[in-house]
Amino acid sequence: MVEIAGELGLPKATAHGILRTLTHVGFVEQDPDSGKYQLGAALLHIGSSYLDGNELRTRALNWSGALASRTNEAVRLGTLHESRVLVVHHVFRPDDTRQVLDVGALMPAHATALGKVLLAHHSYAATECIKAGLPRYTSKTIVDAEGLHRELEAINSRGWAAELEELVPDEAAYAAPIKDRRGVTVGAIGISGPASRLCVNGEARSDLAALVREAARSISRELGATPS
Repeated sequence: MVEIAGELGLPKATAHGILRTLTHVGFVEQDPDSGKYQLGAALLHIGSSYLDGNELRTRALNWSGALASRTNEAVRLGTLHESRVLVVHHVFRPDDTRQVLDVGALMPAHATALGKVLLAHHSYAATECIKAGLPRYTSKTIVDAEGLHRELEAINSRGWAAELEELVPDEAAYAAPIKDRRGVTVGAIGISGPASRLCVNGEARSDLAALVREAARSISRELGATPS
C-alpha cells in the first residue's frame, strides 16, 4: 500500500480507497496471504476485448460445424454481455426440423450452460449476475446465490457446464470455455437439444460433454492457448 501511494503521489488513505473500489468491481485482487495487489479478472476480461464476436465466430466456424455433425445437435457460441450471454454464432441441428437463428440473442447466464461456464471463469461477472437477480424459468433454475456458487465451483473443477431443463422444460445443454493465448476465457461453445437425447435417466451425459470440451480446446488452440 505504501509503495502504491508513493508511486501515485497520493495519501495512503486515498490510495487505499481507490484500491478498495477497484477490488470491489474486480479490476484488482488482493492476495489473502501476502496482502499484495494484482490485476483482477475483470480487467483481464476487458483486455480481451480485441477478440470481438466476429473474430471468435471466424476462428470457431470449422469446429462448431464439426461438433454439430458429431452430436447431431445445435451448436452455439457465446460471450459475456453484462450479466447475460450474447450468442455470436449458431449452427443449426443437422436435420430437417424447423429452427430459429439465435445469433444476437441475449440469454440468462445463470440458467444456461454457456452462461454458467462463463460465470465460472469470471467471478466478478458472477457477482454482478447475482446482484441483478436470478429469475426462475423452470422448477430446476438455480435462483439462490449459494446454489449458484456451488454450481460454478463444480464447473471449474470438471471443466464443463450442464444445463438440465433450467431454461426451457425438456431441453438440455452442455458448454465448455474457449481461452485465448493468455489463458483468459473469452467465450464458450455448447450444444443443446431435447433432454431425452442429451440426458440418461435425468443425468448429464459425459460423452457429449467430452465432445464439447474437445471442440472448445480446438478453438482455444486456434487462438493461441496452450493445450491443457
